[in-house]
Amino acid sequence: MFLGKSLLVLGLLQASFGHAYQDNDEPQTVLSDQAVKRVAIIGAGAGGASAAYHLDKYAQVAGIKANITVFERSSHVGGRSTTVNVFDDLSEPVELGASIFVKVNKILVTAAEELGLTVSSADLHRPKESSSQLGVWDGERIVFSQDDNGYSWWNIAKLLWKYGWAPIRTQNLMQEIVGKFLKMYDEPYFPWQSLSQVSYDLGLTAVTSETGAQFLESKNILPPFSTEIIQASTRVNYAQNLPFIHGLETMVCMATDGAMAVQGGNWRIFDGMIKAAHAQVKLDTKVTDVIYQHDGTYVISSASSPSSLSKDFATEPEDTINETFDTVILATPLQFSNINLDAPLIEKRPDKIPYVTLHVTLLSSPHRLSAEAFNLPAGSSSVPEIILTTLPKETKPEERAAGVGPAGFFSISTLRSVRNHAVDPPRKEYLYKIFSPHPVNATFLGHILGLSEPPVLPDPPVSQDVSEDEVQEGSTAKPAVTAAQPSGDVTWIYRKAWHSYPYLYPRVTFDEPLLGNSLYYTSGIESFISTMETSALAGMNVARLLADSWLGKTPSSSSSSSPPSSADHKDAVTQDAASSKKTVAAEL
Repeated sequence: MFLGKSLLVLGLLQASFGHAYQDNDEPQTVLSDQAVKRVAIIGAGAGGASAAYHLDKYAQVAGIKANITVFERSSHVGGRSTTVNVFDDLSEPVELGASIFVKVNKILVTAAEELGLTVSSADLHRPKESSSQLGVWDGERIVFSQDDNGYSWWNIAKLLWKYGWAPIRTQNLMQEIVGKFLKMYDEPYFPWQSLSQVSYDLGLTAVTSETGAQFLESKNILPPFSTEIIQASTRVNYAQNLPFIHGLETMVCMATDGAMAVQGGNWRIFDGMIKAAHAQVKLDTKVTDVIYQHDGTYVISSASSPSSLSKDFATEPEDTINETFDTVILATPLQFSNINLDAPLIEKRPDKIPYVTLHVTLLSSPHRLSAEAFNLPAGSSSVPEIILTTLPKETKPEERAAGVGPAGFFSISTLRSVRNHAVDPPRKEYLYKIFSPHPVNATFLGHILGLSEPPVLPDPPVSQDVSEDEVQEGSTAKPAVTAAQPSGDVTWIYRKAWHSYPYLYPRVTFDEPLLGNSLYYTSGIESFISTMETSALAGMNVARLLADSWLGKTPSSSSSSSPPSSADHKDAVTQDAASSKKTVAAEL
């Protein structure tokens, strides 16, 4: 039953969605004898990889030759989609960032098929040793639990018995909103020059202008379902409570059917995209300057980034290299790039918006989660293998890190069992993943593992590297650290703090994909919907806009009406979402 699949697996989900590249999306074929187009893409994450992949396709159809160069500050392709190896064992990769995509993520699903990658259910390797698959913990008690057979009539009956028709209304509303969003992939809306305009035309501005709490209440989706189930999903996916996240992203969290992952890591999609585009990739390369020239070209200055240097920094950075390009696609948030962008034709620079600092902790332990830690009877076999969190009924929701509430974390997932071969004989252990607003300490780990005293944690290395998606130097948060000890209560641990996604406060305008003459931007979609798939969509969109510009085609507006102006909403940096009011034009 679709209801069961979409609402009963919330703990597995980091939702996103999209639509496949289709033949009727291609620009009209025009054989061209123009000079080779030189395109620079800054950022090798989902947006940059998708831009390269689709631009190569569009250019081939149009008969235009394009040389694509991708600059990436870190040492890997994939951006926030990356894996680490448990016990440094190459056969034990685990997702550190973006963990899954879902059936309606057509760009990612189609690319995985075209690239010959193997995908499997996101739930495939979970131990399934508990009678409870998922639980929602409010810091005091488990307010909802789901049996391991997630699609059974019993689970669905329990859901409807406790929450009435709210799950059905949520399911129908999610399908309605997703249906509107999917139109962004087809004519007459695709490609879109203005994200603000297409959102307005599709009626999605009415959803982004309200908080999740306001939007759900207007649709008669009320507590406790909204605060126990939907809020648990917004917290695990975006570390945000319903009064502080806009309605569209709230509904995205409920689009969860068919969660899957690529074997070996989702980064393989983006690596495959760039390779299929025959792009030149410059890893460990920091772009320092993008300078507009009078002839309409751009000079990009780059140099080796610190992550490519030795730990003792004995190696000096290479000299700056200057290269000329006809087009630049900026596929990373400008505010974290530290790029000097000298482009006088830009009408409006991208907004500087607050991002979540999410602490991800991966660890291996021979111990299962403790029943007593979650106020269950000692020795209970029903400790959920996936624990999401919400707030107690009488607790006033807060924003940002303070919004975590009494639980102290957003989620704990038992990912799978692993073999620790460093002990004799090798033993079975459990691999956990924790999302939290602050680093978890030994006391916390001892509590959830049921230990009589805090475990002795492995010592981390002395120095670590920081990528543009990680917390920058000077922050109180720590960059990635990994450590291991052969035996003990915690035998391997990996910590990382990400700028994982924006704080998604209500807003009605968004940064546009075309910043200036031949200068494109993909990260404006982050404050609209922040997922791997939507980043890939933004990359595909700018690729099509660029290909159309080569053919002298200018997309017409999809509507004669005008979207709200930036004056119609408070700046996302300072907006108090709890008291936000409707700001949509009267005709909506």
